[in-house]
Amino acid sequence: MSLDEIVKLIPHRKPMLLLDEIVELGPASIVCQKTFHEDEFFFQGHYPGEPIVPGVILCEAGMQAGAALLASMLAGNSAAGMGPGVPVATRMNDVKFKKVIRPGDVIQLEVSLKEQLAQAFFLQVSIRCEGKLAARFEFGCTMAEMETSP
Repeated sequence: MSLDEIVKLIPHRKPMLLLDEIVELGPASIVCQKTFHEDEFFFQGHYPGEPIVPGVILCEAGMQAGAALLASMLAGNSAAGMGPGVPVATRMNDVKFKKVIRPGDVIQLEVSLKEQLAQAFFLQVSIRCEGKLAARFEFGCTMAEMETSP
C-alpha cells in the first residue's frame, strides 16, 4: 500500500507520519517500511554531527504501524469493538533497543495483534534494519473518540 492509502487509515500527517509504505498485510499482522532521510525534523537537535533516530520515534513508528493494522482489520466493523475514533496508546512494555538507526537507514516494522479485550488491543512490534533486530516492544491501545474544534 502506498503513502496515500496509509493516510486514509491513520490520522498522522507530516512531519509526524513515520510510515512510507505497507509491505504486507495479514489478518492480524502488518509489515511497514520507513526510510529515514537527513532532513527529518528530529535530526536537527538529536546528536548534531552524529544524528541518530530517537528511540521514542522508533516506538511511535511501531505504534503507527499498529494503528494501520487495527484500522484495516476493523474498518466498518463496529461489531469487532471499534466504534468511531482512533487508537490511542495506553501502555508500552518490555521496550528494548538493539541497533542504532541513522539517516539513510530503512526499517521494517513488523506488528502483530496478540489480544483484544473489548476495546483494548495488545500488540507486539519488532523493528529491523538490514535484517537485524533494532528494537522491540509491546504496547496496548484503546479506541478514543476525538473531539472536533469549532
